[in-house]
Amino acid sequence: MAYNLLKGKKGIIFGALDNKSIAWKVAEKAHEEGAEFTLTNTPVALRFGELDELAKMCNSEIIPADATNMADIENIFKKTMEIFDGKIDFILHSIGMSLNVRKKKVYNDLNYDFLKKTLDISAISFHKILQVANKMDAINDWGSVVALSYVAAQRTLFGYNDMADAKSLLESIARSFGYIYGRDKKIRVNTISQSPTMTTAGSGVKGIDGLMDFTDRMSPLGNATAEECANYCITLFSDLTKKVTMQNLFHDGGFSNMGMSLKAMTMYNKAFEGELD
Repeated sequence: MAYNLLKGKKGIIFGALDNKSIAWKVAEKAHEEGAEFTLTNTPVALRFGELDELAKMCNSEIIPADATNMADIENIFKKTMEIFDGKIDFILHSIGMSLNVRKKKVYNDLNYDFLKKTLDISAISFHKILQVANKMDAINDWGSVVALSYVAAQRTLFGYNDMADAKSLLESIARSFGYIYGRDKKIRVNTISQSPTMTTAGSGVKGIDGLMDFTDRMSPLGNATAEECANYCITLFSDLTKKVTMQNLFHDGGFSNMGMSLKAMTMYNKAFEGELD
C-alpha cells in the first residue's frame, strides 16, 4: 500500500545491483511513494547487475560512476539536476566493499592497500558525495541523506574485519556533515544500522548463514529484511522525519540492545550439553 510519502521528491540512489540489494528495494519503494530518481553504480557493477530492469520499472535514468572519483560524482549531480531541472531532495548511499574480506585476510594481518580501498569505497565515498552535493548546492532545504551501516561499527563481530572500521568512519561522517548541513541548509544526514541481510554481497561473506541465525534468535522481533529496511529509508526521506538528523538508527529487530535471548540461550545450552553436533 502506497501513501504518496515522496510525491514530488527527486533523488539519487547509489548502489543498487540486483533485486536482492537493499538499494534496489529502496528504489522500488521510492517509486511506489511517488519519487523520481536517478540510479548509479560502477560500470563494472552495471555489467554484472540487472540495473536496466530496475530503471525501466521505475522510469529512471542510470548514470554510471565510481563513487570514489570526484569527477564522476560531480557528473552524477550535474546530470541529475539537468534531468530534474533543479535540486534533489534525497540521497541513498548503499556502497561497501572490502578486498581484505574477499581475500580472507584476517584483521590482525590486513593488507593495508586493501584497507585504504575499503575505507575509500565504503566510507570516504560518503564524504565525497556530501562534499560535492554541498559545494554544488544540489539538495533542497529539508532534504535527507541516508547511508547504510551495521552494528559492527560499535561492537566487535567476528569476521566483519576492516568493514567495521569503515562503518565507524561512515557514521562519524554522518554526524559531522549532519551538523554542517543541518546548520546551513536544514538538510538531514543519518545512517541506518541494518540487520545482517542476505544481499548478493552479503551472501558471499563466510559464515553469513550462522550469523543471520544467531541475530534472528537474539532479536525479539527477528531480523529486519531488505524490504523492511527500504520502508524505513522511505520514512527518513519523507517530511515525517524533518527533525531527525546526525543519528545512527538501529533497524535490527532489537538486536543492538540485547545481551542474551531465551532462543539463543536454549540453542547454546543444547550445544553445551552435547546435544548438537
